[in-house]
Amino acid sequence: MVKPLTDRDQLMLFRALPGGDMAPRDAQDLMAYPFFSLAKSRRVVPICFEAGSVSLTVEGVPEHGIATIWDADVLIWAASQLVQARDRGLRTSRLMAATPHEILTFVQRGTGFKDYLMLKAALDRLQSTTVATSIRQPAGRRMHRFSWINEWKELPGARGRSYGIELILADWFYAGVMDDALVLTLDPAYFRLTGGIERWLYRVVRKHGGRQAEGWRFNLRHLHLKSGSLQRYADFAVQLRRLVHRQSLPGYWLSLEHVGGADWLRFRCWSHPPQPDLSTGAGDKSVDKLCPDSGITRTAFGESPANDTGNHTCASAASPRPATVSGLLN
Repeated sequence: MVKPLTDRDQLMLFRALPGGDMAPRDAQDLMAYPFFSLAKSRRVVPICFEAGSVSLTVEGVPEHGIATIWDADVLIWAASQLVQARDRGLRTSRLMAATPHEILTFVQRGTGFKDYLMLKAALDRLQSTTVATSIRQPAGRRMHRFSWINEWKELPGARGRSYGIELILADWFYAGVMDDALVLTLDPAYFRLTGGIERWLYRVVRKHGGRQAEGWRFNLRHLHLKSGSLQRYADFAVQLRRLVHRQSLPGYWLSLEHVGGADWLRFRCWSHPPQPDLSTGAGDKSVDKLCPDSGITRTAFGESPANDTGNHTCASAASPRPATVSGLLN
């Protein structure tokens, strides 16, 4: 009896290219929608999002929780590798091999034993998190269900030590990366952003900000829903105001506006700095009363401000349902 071919058997192995000056690249779909937990602690409450024809549900297992915004750095590394290889005319594959050192240095992490263990934990979350989405599917609300990584394994080395990692990317993610129109370059300083909401906001801003002189703006309540966060809106808004106060997003200026009875976050690229809005009194007044950020604490796969509760703040015990977003403009 012939043994059926596995996914690994049918794929060509792609060996990671030297990092060097390789630009970080991210898939636009991942930047635009709430695919990842922003929390430092384990999140098991599903992320549910609906906006027009777009629907997605992200679920994790209790053992690992949902993949986090820090875990997504592995996918940024993978996307950067694939785009670089494609642009050089090299063959690419969903089956990738690299050393932990190569991945960790690219995403600007340490390379000690603890960092290696955190990378393995990130790979476990990426493999055990399941996503069901209508994005890039035929009309009729058809869903594509996948995990970010189909499987991964350590490669044995001398004296029982691991000298490398092999992983197989989801075909949904791979197809999006190989479509040049669906990938954007990130500022390398992104990896030095420490807060979950801070990292998420940079990705949203990079996806929508562009080079328009007037920039782009989002209603704060819309941003809260778009994040998939379980934080109360009031706490989420305070964190956004702190980010406006700090101006920490590489390449962009942030400002606050109060228009039509609602609060808005406007962002512009550095080539178009914001001008004072004298008509609304927006911007500086809304952040003057903020207290300074507190210190830094180590997280499962990176760092986060101690006061950044991300999306691990649960709904009330009487209402453990996942937050659902519906009827929102993109």
